[in-house]
Amino acid sequence: MSMLSTSRSSPPRSSPEPDASLIAASRTEPERFAGLFHRHAPAIMRYAARRLGRDAAEDVVAETFLVAFGRRSRYDLARPDARPWLYGIASNLIRRHRRAEVRALRALAKGGVDPVTEPFTDAVESRVHAGAESRALAAAIAGLPAAQREVLLLVTWAGLTYDEVAEALGVPAGTVRSRMYRARAKLRRALGDAASPIPTEEPHDG
Repeated sequence: MSMLSTSRSSPPRSSPEPDASLIAASRTEPERFAGLFHRHAPAIMRYAARRLGRDAAEDVVAETFLVAFGRRSRYDLARPDARPWLYGIASNLIRRHRRAEVRALRALAKGGVDPVTEPFTDAVESRVHAGAESRALAAAIAGLPAAQREVLLLVTWAGLTYDEVAEALGVPAGTVRSRMYRARAKLRRALGDAASPIPTEEPHDG
């Protein structure tokens, strides 16, 4: 499994109720917001841990849902899936930890150990992550401008589409595509023949 593999699978949902319905209900029954936390917190934790390490990620996830709870009255209920909204909040919080993110990526470049997958995978997959390709890729990602790195990782690690990333970051979809194009070009220049894990197409459902 590549460290840049894109996954569109969502965490198991405890009920078929759309996120927007949970948020709407939580406006009068605040305890209903816990359903949104249980549904999305594990994936956001994995994403934040890969970017910052586990200790900082725990703080980011806790604050993400605290901020989301405080803003729930302003959520656009026409959007049934709250993932872009939540990842947007998390991304804003992660920006405060850019130095920690670069340190985590450079540690991965040096040791080849992904802070999310390493504790939970078997020896074979651990060896894949410890390969030179993964280390070189981590170093190249660490060298990207922050805005390009953020788009790249929201697509590849969070599994958001370009339109969802645009919603999360509050920028036009064309800006997302431009940043992704530039990030891929820089990674290919940095990696040469080792560039095969870099996604070349927008993720999609299916």
